[in-house]
Amino acid sequence: MRTRPTLSWTPTADLPPGTTDPGPVADALRAGGVLVLSGAGMSTESGIPDYRGERGSLRRHTPMTYQEFTSSARARRRYWARGHLGWRTFGRAVPNDGHRAVAAFQRYGMLSGVITQNVDGLHQAAGSEGVVELHGSLGRVVCLSCGALSPRRELARRLEEANAGFAPADVALNPDGDADLTDDQVGDFRPVPCAICGGILKPDVVFFGETVPPQRVGHCRALVDAATSLLVLGSSLTVMSGLRFVSQAARAGKPVLIVNRDPTRGDRHAATRVALPLGATLTALADGLGVPLDRQATDHATT
Repeated sequence: MRTRPTLSWTPTADLPPGTTDPGPVADALRAGGVLVLSGAGMSTESGIPDYRGERGSLRRHTPMTYQEFTSSARARRRYWARGHLGWRTFGRAVPNDGHRAVAAFQRYGMLSGVITQNVDGLHQAAGSEGVVELHGSLGRVVCLSCGALSPRRELARRLEEANAGFAPADVALNPDGDADLTDDQVGDFRPVPCAICGGILKPDVVFFGETVPPQRVGHCRALVDAATSLLVLGSSLTVMSGLRFVSQAARAGKPVLIVNRDPTRGDRHAATRVALPLGATLTALADGLGVPLDRQATDHATT
């Protein structure tokens, strides 16, 4: 049976209020052993929209589900037309100061690890190492038949050749790397098959309705066990894939700290939620801790 993914969450009145004091986050970073869990809000200042914020894409766009993608050739044509167009912008995004701050905290030994729910590669582009990509990466493509992995840039080249002149105007980018297109704009766009076996190609990301690989989940749980505290950055924690690690940390008595303007589904587990803009807050924390940002790190890891 097909099910629709959890796309929204409505805050309840009994949630603890947010604060404008980032002091507890600074204290946790000074103590070290902080595990970062980042979400879509981390990349909005790089020009990639989030899902659920004030201008989030879910207000106009329902993401592709795994079930729809695998069962419908029409859905795949629509996805790859939108994805190919979105990649032209998404693939040029560069890290913002929030990404650079996380890399700097790691460089100065304050972090035990970084888990991201994002698929944009911007943490790595900013210099973070050992990043666990919970939902995969748009920089890779996987064949659903033979399992071969290939670079997205190679697929982009093949799609350009198969769809010369494809350039609809006035489209909006979404956090999952595709763009809003009407059926008329999609037209007769031609996806391309796996170059090895002719199978169906899919971005190497976890679609809504798809399960995160158990080995990856286990690795993340081990990181939570090893951490001193958990710092959530720019995530509403609406979906269980990220919320479960917040619950795990709270059950273990580890402090959970959140930096997110809006209430999150994990607030009741958190010691504090700093309701301030993410980039400015992380930059101020880095300044206060004497941790310089490396603004030379501007390459995109997914290209």
